[in-house]
Amino acid sequence: MDVKVEALKKHYEWKGKIEVVSRTPIKTKEDLALAYTPGVAEPCLKIHDNSELSFELTRRSNLVAVITDGTAVLGLGDIGGLAGMPVMEGKCCLFKEFAGVDAFPLCVKSKDTDEIVRTIELISDSFGGINLEDIAAPRCFEIERKLKERLDIPVFHDDQHGTAVVVGAALINAAKCAGKNLSDLTVVINGAGAAGIAIGTFLISLGIKDLIMVDLCGIINRDESYDNPAYTEIAMKSNINVKKGTLADAAKGADILIGVSRPGLFTNEMIASMADKPIVFAMANPVPEIMPDDAKKAGAYIVGTGRSDFPNQINNVLVFPGIFKGALSVRAKEITEEMKMAAAYAIASSVPDEEITPENIIASPLDRTVADKVAEAVAKAWKA
Repeated sequence: MDVKVEALKKHYEWKGKIEVVSRTPIKTKEDLALAYTPGVAEPCLKIHDNSELSFELTRRSNLVAVITDGTAVLGLGDIGGLAGMPVMEGKCCLFKEFAGVDAFPLCVKSKDTDEIVRTIELISDSFGGINLEDIAAPRCFEIERKLKERLDIPVFHDDQHGTAVVVGAALINAAKCAGKNLSDLTVVINGAGAAGIAIGTFLISLGIKDLIMVDLCGIINRDESYDNPAYTEIAMKSNINVKKGTLADAAKGADILIGVSRPGLFTNEMIASMADKPIVFAMANPVPEIMPDDAKKAGAYIVGTGRSDFPNQINNVLVFPGIFKGALSVRAKEITEEMKMAAAYAIASSVPDEEITPENIIASPLDRTVADKVAEAVAKAWKA
């Protein structure tokens, strides 16, 4: 099957992947009076007196806004919010299918950080959570930070934190499989965009002590000056030995090589130079930094990608439905580091220890049980 051709055909057929469905029948005058005027005035007045009742008297308690400016859509780059709408609709489908959470796509026609923040702030009362999507770095960092300061509902940039959590979950089990301790690992991340920096920050919280970030400029280190404040911040947290050089230099002796960059950047020589039982997560999509078969031939012990046609698909769908379901269930006001950590371990535990193999370090994205496990762990972490 040619996926591109078939997908386009289906999108013409579907004319959109989501729809609004009424939760109450309106067949009689009594139905109309209860759902709309005059009866609807009563819940309006209750919410006016106590805004918290909006979570009980409307769908807000189970409604997430999926918001983009269209500047970093999949591997397509800055194509604009309107062109990114099929992705946002797809995300909404995943929320509903895997966690029963209602989600609505919103494309903001602006690249101005403050304008985007203000727009989201103004509509936030309609939702129980905000899922930011496909917003380019470094602007995405500031947008998320400002929204977290201003809103009292969860704000989650999935490209950052969803990716970080699922990579963390895969790494927990990969380390088990390879017989290595997290604290002893040297991890190299190629690609210091939104996802790469979030992964690095999260893995440090997970217990990784020796983390090396690499981008077009080479190995990021604290001796250099960077225009990007995100680079400066991660430089102070990582590369404890102040290593310098290229991606090939960073890979030598490393236990884990993670790619959130571009196709073809990992070579056989790099993988051959890594430590015993090297682990490679080549996550560029649809074409990874190295194809799994080539990585295996070069000596990789475990290989993960973002693709569904190879083992160990590292996919955000294991994260965001459950995180929001759990956060909404306890009316959390934010997604904390503890909640993200709980989610990573819940995802990892979805593969029992006795079933972990080099070809099976993470649950299938289609495993419908994962979201509930994540939701339960996240809710518990918020209450703790």
